[in-house]
Amino acid sequence: MSTTGLNSIEKKAAFSLASVFGLRMLGLFMILPVFAIYGQELTGYSPIWLGLAIGAYGLTQALLQIPMGILSDKFGRKPVILAGLVVFLIGSIVAAMSETIYGVVFGRALQGMGAIASAILALAADLSREEQRPKVMATIGMFIGLSFTVAMVLGPIVAEAFGLSGLFWVIAILTVFAMLLIQFMVPHSVNKAPRGDNVALPEQLSGLIRHPQLSRLNWGVFILHMALTACFVTLPKQFVESGLALDSHWQLYLPTLLGSFFLMVPFMIIGIKKEKETQMFTAAVALLTVALVLLWLLPSSFVALVILMVMFFTAFNYLEATMPSILSRIAPAGVKGSVMGIFSSSQFLGAFAGGLVGGAIAANFGEKAIFLVMAVLSLAWLIVTLGMQPLKKSKSFSFATNIADEEQADVIAQKLSTMPGVIEATLVQSEAVAYLKVDEKLVDLAEIKALLSSS
Repeated sequence: MSTTGLNSIEKKAAFSLASVFGLRMLGLFMILPVFAIYGQELTGYSPIWLGLAIGAYGLTQALLQIPMGILSDKFGRKPVILAGLVVFLIGSIVAAMSETIYGVVFGRALQGMGAIASAILALAADLSREEQRPKVMATIGMFIGLSFTVAMVLGPIVAEAFGLSGLFWVIAILTVFAMLLIQFMVPHSVNKAPRGDNVALPEQLSGLIRHPQLSRLNWGVFILHMALTACFVTLPKQFVESGLALDSHWQLYLPTLLGSFFLMVPFMIIGIKKEKETQMFTAAVALLTVALVLLWLLPSSFVALVILMVMFFTAFNYLEATMPSILSRIAPAGVKGSVMGIFSSSQFLGAFAGGLVGGAIAANFGEKAIFLVMAVLSLAWLIVTLGMQPLKKSKSFSFATNIADEEQADVIAQKLSTMPGVIEATLVQSEAVAYLKVDEKLVDLAEIKALLSSS
């Protein structure tokens, strides 16, 4: 079997799971560009309830992300994913049938309870070899980014055609498609990847939360998604006030997002080719801060909004794309599942906080003040990024072992740590697995496999 490319099962798993993830995120994101306008028609509307409706899914996602991953380890990936999609479907239907803002908030919270991200990533790990796992995960990440772009364009079109209720019904239909994909397209898992690779382990969480470098990224993704959600409490209204009708908002989002993807390429080239990733990361946070300050300062003219949206999304897309990669390289060997669980929970908590805080600011200080508060938080993040350590080029792998006892595990771990290209080696005898962080240019994976197979 070739180790240089994805095999047929890995290709099928990558694209089917990425499609499921993308459809679900599309359903969560489609409300962002329209709810600030259509939410005003609901009984009980207020800026605070508007913010809660936009961000409510984040709280339940954050609370259930890690437990759902652990449940998938116990009861199987597919049953937990299907159960989560059923809950998401019910939440979409509740929101579609609601005529009050309170019903929509409840529906959005239910959507968030279908927290299947960790279970999907765990299933992707189960269905891929350690050498090919990064490619599978990258495919899923690409579809998440694509779903956000499609949601920004599609949301206003669907809402204009079918109204807010129709938007939630479309989301419900997309969820049914995702369930069919899981049932009939996603391969059945035969082997399980090591738990440390994909599932958050409760006993590891407290120590990793305090990790100085990881905590910078966790707070960063919290602030990033807080700013995104808070800004969309007011941005659609700003566009309407600048003279752009809601059904034409997609004409702004499409070139803005495509332009931002194009403009973030220099950040990535300089970061990777020149090995200045931490500097480019800091520059992106600075760009985000400047965009938020200018959104607060400048009048809401159409031209100004377009330019500032390009700045905002260039920074957002770059940071969103690079943080998981940086996280996996900073994470100690063997705890990737726990690290990603904390990161994902921070991300969704940020979305919830953004909706809540954005609504509260709009109600008490005016909608423009949202940009000022988010700019201050982004500036605080910028200061924190200055303490980021330079990144080493590394990849994480896991290998099955036949180690008999802890003493032998220590001996093998010591041998592994002295091999060229091995940055870190952790052997877990109880799981019969070796976790390695390596420099791919220097390491000889065949030599590592030979040592582990002889043990």
